[in-house]
Amino acid sequence: MSDLGHANAGYRRLFDSAELSFGLGFPLTGERESTPVIEEETRLASHAESVGFDGLWARDVPTYWPRFGDAGGAFDTWPLLSHLAAHTDEIALGTSSVVLSLRHPIHVAKSAASVDRLSDGRLVLGVASGDRDPEYPAFGVDPDERGELVRESVAALRAIWSEEYPTLDGSWGQLDGDLDVLPKPTTETLPLLPTGYARQSIEWIADHGDGWLFYHLPEDTLQTYLDDWRELAGEKPFVIAVQVELAADPTADPEPLHLGYRAGVEWFREYFRKLESFGLDHVIVGLRSDQPQQAMSTFADGIIDEL
Repeated sequence: MSDLGHANAGYRRLFDSAELSFGLGFPLTGERESTPVIEEETRLASHAESVGFDGLWARDVPTYWPRFGDAGGAFDTWPLLSHLAAHTDEIALGTSSVVLSLRHPIHVAKSAASVDRLSDGRLVLGVASGDRDPEYPAFGVDPDERGELVRESVAALRAIWSEEYPTLDGSWGQLDGDLDVLPKPTTETLPLLPTGYARQSIEWIADHGDGWLFYHLPEDTLQTYLDDWRELAGEKPFVIAVQVELAADPTADPEPLHLGYRAGVEWFREYFRKLESFGLDHVIVGLRSDQPQQAMSTFADGIIDEL
């Protein structure tokens, strides 16, 4: 994949190998209703890289809605990823996912390209239409227009990154060829992974995305999704996010969690081996633990190294 115009260092780190790769989703400390201690998040990010994880994924949650119960790690996506870039070396840095319907495409283009440059090309962008109802009136956005806004933003981002002094016109504004947006990313365009359906058809995602980021799915459903995706998108990668809680007993059978499981490391090893055999490319692990550093090491030793 390394000869593709979007295949920067981060994309290659996640997807060049035929083997299933693993990343971690923020907040690494598990703090979901307040602001986590950034020194601890940073230390854990460095540890994740040292034990063999391939990606770190930051959320984009503009506002905290207590009813939703998740502040997403609190820190804004771009400064957080820039901070992580300065404290890690080669691990991919991802967004899961930038809410395009609530962000101006020029701001997204400039911020993302800046992080990509500052990290030596390690940025991979999950992009989404959003899912928190009160945020749309807060930003003056009609939620019924989310799908069109995503399509507009993707087209604008591609042009801003790949062209000098682009000419563009959209509901967000216009560029008439007198202005450029700098910096440009390290590759022709940054890799974009639509998240969920992002209010689009799977055909649109296959045509316009550089991969597809989805949520946890039952195994039979995941196999069906992957088969459909391969038919439409060829070898473009498929990514899922899974909540993982490692039981103290390594032989423990699985118990369902919201979007994942609690189980022993032996069960998870076979579970991910099966997903790898389906053709899954990357898993974003939401690791639940009161001792996150130890849980990362256990996951790496018992699953990543074994696979």
